[in-house]
Amino acid sequence: MYEALQIYWWCLISLIGGLFVFMMFVQGGQTLFKSVSDNEVHKDMILSAVGKKWELTFTALVLFGGACFAAFPLFYATSFGGAYWVWMAILFCFIIQAVSYEYRKKEANFLGQGTYELFLMINGSLGVILIGIAVATFFSGSEFTLDSNNFVKWDNPLRGLEALKNPYNYLLGFTLFFQARVGGALYLMNNINDAKLRANLKTNLKKDALLLVVFL
Repeated sequence: MYEALQIYWWCLISLIGGLFVFMMFVQGGQTLFKSVSDNEVHKDMILSAVGKKWELTFTALVLFGGACFAAFPLFYATSFGGAYWVWMAILFCFIIQAVSYEYRKKEANFLGQGTYELFLMINGSLGVILIGIAVATFFSGSEFTLDSNNFVKWDNPLRGLEALKNPYNYLLGFTLFFQARVGGALYLMNNINDAKLRANLKTNLKKDALLLVVFL
């Protein structure tokens, strides 16, 4: 019975994780608005299209973490706790995404439109790559141990940021990044009726798809 429950929860977590990766087309779209848009109208069209879906990835990420915590608390504590500062950086990247969509076009915002657009680029690039690096530590390991009470003992004062020093962790990070850009381009091509913008997206899609295969 216990083994069956484990299999059930792993299937559920895998499904949520897969949906989260699929929904990262929002982050991918955010990284495309500067490279494929020829004017401010194109930029607004792109950010409006993905902005309608921005909460999907945030919700799926929280749901994934919650499912891990509910099903396998020790796995959650060690795997997520082992990359503590990386996950904190990821959370920050997603917080500035929500703020950016809210204030980017508001009049007299004190940071300016360009700053919020930079925040969206950070969320779509750094946020996604950091998620890949954090998940990669599930395979490459992190520098901590558990004592007899299952408490984490840190072997590195960086508390998870040492994952950034392992070049192999970046493979999954860049795989997710280009996967998100491919998904973002396909989503925008399907939702924006503009011939010039679609042509630019198609050209960019070929490059990102090739890089995705390489890193994968």
